[in-house]
Amino acid sequence: MTQKNMPTSELQVQNLKIAFSSNGEEQVAVRGISYHLNQGETLALVGESGCGKTVSALSILRLIPQPPGKILDGKILFGKDDLLKLPAKELRERRGRDIAMIFQDPMTCLNPVLTVGEQIIETLLRHTAITRTAARKKTIELLRQVDIPSPEQKLNQYPHQLSGGMRQRTMIAMAVSCSPRVLIADEPTTALDVLVQAQILDLLAQLKEETLMSILLITHDLGVVAEIAQRVLVMYAGEIVESGPVQGLFRKPLHPYTTGLMNSVPTLEHGQEKIHRLSEISGTVPSLSQTPPGCPFHPRCPSAEARCQTEKPVLKEATPGHTVSCWLHQ
Repeated sequence: MTQKNMPTSELQVQNLKIAFSSNGEEQVAVRGISYHLNQGETLALVGESGCGKTVSALSILRLIPQPPGKILDGKILFGKDDLLKLPAKELRERRGRDIAMIFQDPMTCLNPVLTVGEQIIETLLRHTAITRTAARKKTIELLRQVDIPSPEQKLNQYPHQLSGGMRQRTMIAMAVSCSPRVLIADEPTTALDVLVQAQILDLLAQLKEETLMSILLITHDLGVVAEIAQRVLVMYAGEIVESGPVQGLFRKPLHPYTTGLMNSVPTLEHGQEKIHRLSEISGTVPSLSQTPPGCPFHPRCPSAEARCQTEKPVLKEATPGHTVSCWLHQ
């Protein structure tokens, strides 16, 4: 690909390191990850719970509580600006306007004492030059856009009066209200039934196509990744262990951890009568204080060699656009 045809990066994360203090000790949760998000792209960040996905995403908007959290190193470039160095006032202006986030649990993120309409109206008044009357009208349009029935009535309801799917749609409406260039979606379909999940995913894809925004999707659901993402990053123990185009990575995963994740997904084969036990990855993600030396995955890896216990592989390009951190491919 020539320089002229290279996609434009909306967001660049460079050597990001994040730690948390516990009992007087500093424990590293994110260990120097780097990636970019292209304009109009959906990039998925996958891995088991505890691998650092949400923490790394929250750091983009500096939403990690400090203390106990602390960003040790790195840059997060949005345009020409390093978001980690912006004054707090300017960063608050960027949140919601340029970069928005759909949080994992809308019930705990929406204000329980304000109607859902008032919360969206406040966002519009904060970040756009618009009157309250115009903001109310646009809020109704946004609720209609995310397929909330009778938006004129739902506008005046409180979060607890809505179903889980309606609350999630409200969060999406609020997040896209100011037409952000980047949308961070943290497990946007968690705890929703299959039908509502499909509707939410279709909605995100439609909004992305209409607004050309970029989406950073955080999930552990590989089915969701296959449906809407173009590239995927696989995280383990605070590190990126594999990355590449979705189709290529799903067709031929290179890291044993990615292979384990793929094999643990149930599949349906036409005409198959036997019931097979799902594959599993033995063990658990190590705690922050017990990350092993060498390759962090080696205690759980079926292909581990002696050097995996002491020597750490680097993230290396195995094929064009497909990188992996594993001694099997160094």
